[in-house]
Formats: sequence, C-alpha cells, structure tokens
Amino acid sequence: MLYGDGLAALAELCLLVYCVLDVLRTPGPHVRNLPKPVWFLLCFVPPIIGPICWLLFGRPQYAAGQYTAGQQPPAAGPGRFPEYDRPGRAAAQNPDDDEAFLRGLRERAQEQRRKAAEDDQPS
Repeated sequence: MLYGDGLAALAELCLLVYCVLDVLRTPGPHVRNLPKPVWFLLCFVPPIIGPICWLLFGRPQYAAGQYTAGQQPPAAGPGRFPEYDRPGRAAAQNPDDDEAFLRGLRERAQEQRRKAAEDDQPS
C-alpha cells in the first residue's frame, strides 16, 4: 500500500509544480476569474483542489494549437492578423498622400531616364 501512496503523492507534487509554474508564466491580464496572486496562493492551500481549480477556472482558454510555447495571445482580443497590432509597427499610409515618397519616385524615374538616354547615345 505504501507504493500507491507514494505514487499518489508524486502525482500531487507534479500537479502542484505544473500549476504553480503555469500561474507564474501566465500574463496577469489573461488570468480568468481571480487575480494572479490569489491563484498562486490557492494552488498551495487546498492540496489537490487548488491546482485543479486553476486548470478549470483560472487558466486562459486558448484555441488548441493556435499559439506555440513562446507566443502569447493578443491583448486586444482575437484579431485575424495580430502581428499588425504589434507595438512600434508603422501604420500603412496611402502613397499618394506622402509627398516625400512621391518626390523620391520622381527623382528616381528622372535618374533612370537620364541613364537610359546616355546609354542610347552612340559613342
């Protein structure tokens, strides 16, 4: 009987360690129902019930296979292309409204025309 008790204790310890590490790795805004510190404490207080409650009620619900281990879900909600909401990303602009871009295009076209005219002249 000692073997079964030791195996149950090992399973409980593994569940506890997994849930505590999962609580620590999960970003605070993604935790459900209770604040993150409360979930952390709840994992320790009732030995098996706390970690199971974390798995059922506190852990974020991600779509299966949507995110890999290093990725986090978008904070603003499920968008079709979350990489476009990345901080620091330049917003797309209409090229017709950008005077510097149009000036650069004109200058490049004039340079290409000048080089083409020079290459067409016989030596």
